[in-house]
Amino acid sequence: MSMATAKNKCVFVSANDPSADVHCAGLIAALRRGGAPVEFVGIGGPKMAAAGCELLENTVGRAVMGYNVIAHLGHYYALMRRVWTYLRDHPVDLVIVCDSPSFNFHVAKAAKKAGVKTVFYVAPQLWAWGGWRIGKLRRLCDRLCCILPFEEPWFRQRGVDTVFVGNPLLDRLPSDLSGLRKDYSRFEPRDAGIALMPGSRSAEIGTLWRPMQEIAKRLKQKYPGMSFVAVAASEERRRLLEQTQVPGFACEYSVDTVRATAASVDFSIVASGSATLEVASSGCPMAIMYQTNPVLWHFIGRWLVRPKFFTLVNLLADRRLVPEFMPYFASIEPIIRTIDGCLQDGDLLTRTSRELIDMVEPMTRKRASEEVAGVVTEMLR
Repeated sequence: MSMATAKNKCVFVSANDPSADVHCAGLIAALRRGGAPVEFVGIGGPKMAAAGCELLENTVGRAVMGYNVIAHLGHYYALMRRVWTYLRDHPVDLVIVCDSPSFNFHVAKAAKKAGVKTVFYVAPQLWAWGGWRIGKLRRLCDRLCCILPFEEPWFRQRGVDTVFVGNPLLDRLPSDLSGLRKDYSRFEPRDAGIALMPGSRSAEIGTLWRPMQEIAKRLKQKYPGMSFVAVAASEERRRLLEQTQVPGFACEYSVDTVRATAASVDFSIVASGSATLEVASSGCPMAIMYQTNPVLWHFIGRWLVRPKFFTLVNLLADRRLVPEFMPYFASIEPIIRTIDGCLQDGDLLTRTSRELIDMVEPMTRKRASEEVAGVVTEMLR
């Protein structure tokens, strides 16, 4: 295992899902461009490794959400022991944890015990649920870099040192997105191109991919000229989608092209998550889905989750800008009716496209990777 030299600082980075892997890779690249004498070690995925981070373990393939974490407790317990041991036995100057708060709170606790400061990159969504954990965040977080503009005042009011850094999903976009607005004045639903984006995690794909295909099949019955493209997060996920394609459904496949695909189609059906912001930044109207365990939702989830809206796009807009089905449990009929209604209303689609761009455009004024790199450089002095 490599060690930081006397000249270089050592930063430990913890990421557990594909989007966090991308965010942290961008941060590492920004720090290297700035000439920071830093060595990186941690847990993450192939993007971080390619950017120059020495991985103790590739954690990205095991990313889970919500109730599915229970099945992976043994693996995460063993991984956490490795992290504790590393932070105890090696000189580390700073710890950066990105998203996945259920795991990364433990990483931050290990850092605190080792006497190492911690930066949280991507705020835990305590404003949505689990607000009682704010005390834990105050204790464990030395600096919080949030990626949603409304989060900075929310966390600051609760005693957490917070800065809005922009959103890394928008880092490569120009500040003027007006050319991405779609015009549906001559649009015909019978010729529509539809994108299916069932998420990057295996749990999401397991619950959303089949119903998305069934929705597409039903739309195809009504509009025979309609075409579909499914977006996979990686080649591994593309193979999984192909292997679980339902009989009678046909589509093209594309890998890691959320924004480009959304720009080329007329409508998207998207798993709730960061991809919705990328779709919005392409000016593409969408419907958003997420499925969860109905028993746990009715007895626990609906009492814990408090926001007016559940999807990132509607939270940022502070209104129902796009239809969200969160959670949906079994019937796809309401989703089909809603999507069909959208496709038959060209004025609605044009207005939605314009309003999505208007919502995203102000967020492009900051480059998150560069902003967080500045925070890290300051904390390493």
